Amino acid sequence: MPGRWRHKIWAWAVIAGCGTTAMVVPAAGVPAVAGPLPGTTSAVLAQPPGWHGIADGSIIDYWTSASDGTPRHVSGALFVPPGRAPAQGWPIVAYEHGTTGLGPHCGGITDAGNGSQREDEFLQYFLSRGFAVVAPDYVGLGRFDTGPHPYLEIRSEAAATIDLVRAARTANAQLSRTWAAFGASQGGQAALGAAHLQQTLAPDLDFRGVVADDPESDVEKLIVAIGGPNVPDIPLLTGPTTGFVAMILAGLRTARPDLNVNSYLTPEGRALLDRIEKLCLYDIAAHTADVQIGSLLSRPLGDEDFRDALASYMEVPISGYDAPVLLLLNATDTIVPAPLHAVLAAEMVLGGVRPRIVIGADRHTQLNDSMWAAMDDFLDGITATPPRP
Repeated sequence: MPGRWRHKIWAWAVIAGCGTTAMVVPAAGVPAVAGPLPGTTSAVLAQPPGWHGIADGSIIDYWTSASDGTPRHVSGALFVPPGRAPAQGWPIVAYEHGTTGLGPHCGGITDAGNGSQREDEFLQYFLSRGFAVVAPDYVGLGRFDTGPHPYLEIRSEAAATIDLVRAARTANAQLSRTWAAFGASQGGQAALGAAHLQQTLAPDLDFRGVVADDPESDVEKLIVAIGGPNVPDIPLLTGPTTGFVAMILAGLRTARPDLNVNSYLTPEGRALLDRIEKLCLYDIAAHTADVQIGSLLSRPLGDEDFRDALASYMEVPISGYDAPVLLLLNATDTIVPAPLHAVLAAEMVLGGVRPRIVIGADRHTQLNDSMWAAMDDFLDGITATPPRP
């Protein structure tokens, strides 16, 4: 059992290189095949002025890697501020979207039907501050049907983000090496993952830090605690909670076939995961509205193999960051329960991260004036500091 599982109860990979192809090494006995290098751009599709309320937006199709190292075709968006770029190019913010579902065209940004006015306001805010914005769809959610999205798999989210930064810089020569990450909810988890992984995948870029707004964290502990056939029949463990747990199990089933997630499920549970694995969030919610978590599970999820797999799949790093971390946390959050935010903050402090933490008292991912001011300070610090050599 990893040490973090033993010690945090009380606190609550890499493909890189140059060129156009990379060797993907499959299971023993199967010849290696050449695949597109992560970060390679396959298409740039200019969008009409006014897309997401922005004059200059494009869809970028590009390649990233799944957690097993195999290539995945994915999509994302690029937005560029008006006017002339600074001498060093436009600095970049990677915008990480929240939970949108499991299937293709559920990505949020490239499929305008899944977006929201609030997301558009975030995009426009970063542009108004002089930053270009890239917005990944994540594996399986965008324009390409590559199988169910591995929901909350932190490594593939982070890789898709970093690879989009590379692809966007290929598509637009006015983008600088300087970049930062912002995300809320699932996007907050993805942003923290990208902030950690960029040290390995993109040391040649100039990463300046991460802002995580009510990020998903430590939910894997709750799943292990409540995951079993004898879970009490209470409202808290039905409806939205069941939907999120089912999405995590569907994603884990996709990413870790060796774990045999189906062996933990009842026939009803397997049928539910089969039904939702290509749906977007609102349809998933409809399928799980009256379903109890316990009805999905044939045995508890607390054995060591499952705990270790779930931690590897979705655990947020609590140490080892090399750039500033800003946490915007609502003490009244009920979607990612607020005590989990406190756990993440405490774990990071114990891990030597020293994040800046700004507390609010609103709904999930809502920002108060102090949070917006902290965002302004964060961005000011990037533009005021010369690019790293």
